[in-house]
Amino acid sequence: MDMKKEDDSILQALANTMLDVARESVSLIKRSDPNQALKLTQSQEWEIYLEFLKVMFNLADRISAFHMPIQSQPEFMDSLEDAVGSRLKTLIGPTLSSSEIDGQEIIMSIGNAVAESRQTYERYKFVVSEESKEKEGYFHFAGQQVAAKTGAPNSQAIASSADLCARAVIPAMTALFEGAGKPEESPAAEHDSTPVDPKPAAEVHQKSPVQSIKLVSVVARVSGEEVETRWGLFPAFRRDLKPEQIKEISKHMDRVNRILGEHFAVLSASIDWEKWQHAGHA
Repeated sequence: MDMKKEDDSILQALANTMLDVARESVSLIKRSDPNQALKLTQSQEWEIYLEFLKVMFNLADRISAFHMPIQSQPEFMDSLEDAVGSRLKTLIGPTLSSSEIDGQEIIMSIGNAVAESRQTYERYKFVVSEESKEKEGYFHFAGQQVAAKTGAPNSQAIASSADLCARAVIPAMTALFEGAGKPEESPAAEHDSTPVDPKPAAEVHQKSPVQSIKLVSVVARVSGEEVETRWGLFPAFRRDLKPEQIKEISKHMDRVNRILGEHFAVLSASIDWEKWQHAGHA
């Protein structure tokens, strides 16, 4: 396909981001319920991995609609499917000789994931940049889908973790589109990392760029002249806290939000803002 260079750059970065997030999400799901993790088969891990890809293909479709001409979007999404399939095939290629699947089956799995993504998730009508009941329902449903794939459909820990993982990819994807044409690494990707392979975990050693779960996260974003700063707690962490502890954390985090918001407002008004933003200092 004759894609523009900036589109090709976004495609490769998106593919890397999606595969890395899917892999790390599977790892987080297993850590959220260790007992259930011990019961998972290699086939179930593969299905969980694909379920996260389904969500991300759907989110990429929603986000891309705001960053490119409508007539170009179908071709872009087809190219994203090709990029993800090709990248996945390359990453786990060395293990295919001893695996139960081959390269063609990987490509077919990605194609099926895209088709099922449309059937499963397009019925939810919402804008990714806005909060709504429909959006909440979407991520709640995604969490339930993942929990069902693990064989523990009633596991709140797994569903909450899956919900969190699915939400976390939105800022990364949005940043890639907003930074179109600027050469930079995918914010969630290491190009030599390995995705979840449909083989027993003990047979594949994976190097993970994520070493710990972020229990408290803060996100600040500048849009035009507006600065938005939010903070959140990892769901399992919130459940472990007492009401007075949550109140104390809220007090401190509200102060952090105010400080960050004021700092970003000052930076964004500076004549050097564009230079700092491109360099990643923001």
